[in-house]
Amino acid sequence: MYRQFQEHTYGNYTHARNITLLDMKQGDVNGDGIIDNVYLYGNKPEGTGIFADNITLVIQDGLSNQSTAVNLQNNAGYNASLFLADFSKDSIPDILISIDSRGSGGYGIFYMYSFKNNILREMFDVEKYNQEYKFNVNYEDFYKVSVGSPQLNVLFTIDISYKGYDYLSQFYYENGKLKQPTKGEVLALGALYPIVTNEKRMSYDLLAFQRIIGTFNADTLGYVENLLTWNGTQFTSSRLSVAILGTNLISLY
Repeated sequence: MYRQFQEHTYGNYTHARNITLLDMKQGDVNGDGIIDNVYLYGNKPEGTGIFADNITLVIQDGLSNQSTAVNLQNNAGYNASLFLADFSKDSIPDILISIDSRGSGGYGIFYMYSFKNNILREMFDVEKYNQEYKFNVNYEDFYKVSVGSPQLNVLFTIDISYKGYDYLSQFYYENGKLKQPTKGEVLALGALYPIVTNEKRMSYDLLAFQRIIGTFNADTLGYVENLLTWNGTQFTSSRLSVAILGTNLISLY
């Protein structure tokens, strides 16, 4: 849902000497027909390479040269980058920020803003997304794993019989029954990819990925894939699915 910000920081944006330009893109993000400058600045502690903290979005109006600084809630990570494209279907580029957390779970940090008519509005917030798209992962009898969400009214079933005896015998008796209740997990948002859905208008949707794991982090069972489309006020799911990993082909013929 659009979140309009009531306070902006205008004027010539200045920063301390230890602040580094992480990325910069140009585009008419306010819709006045004049190209604007969009920057990501961050503090790079000495010797940290691609890591930065205190990451800040700065939008410089191409007409007035006035700047708006946006402080991000989660503002530390790796490879911070910008992507400008029309997600809201109004022919004005929106601003997508992507930051890699580099944690063991492979989480990502993502925010999106509209700056139409020089009004800053939040379109996507990774924390809100993770709260909305939560799933229960349960091992079931006969080598199945269920991935479900009561709040989304959706259920997927993954066949894990390919895992082999050493793995399955940890959880199952020889007859395929579970030894005890066992849970997995769907991790927080790990990747968010812009994809073109209308080549004539060059408008974009988002493809979100969350990793499904078993009882430990390295045990990847699949991915929740969510195609998100802007409906005028917020991103909504237009296709929610589960992708599973492939295995070696064993001929049945």
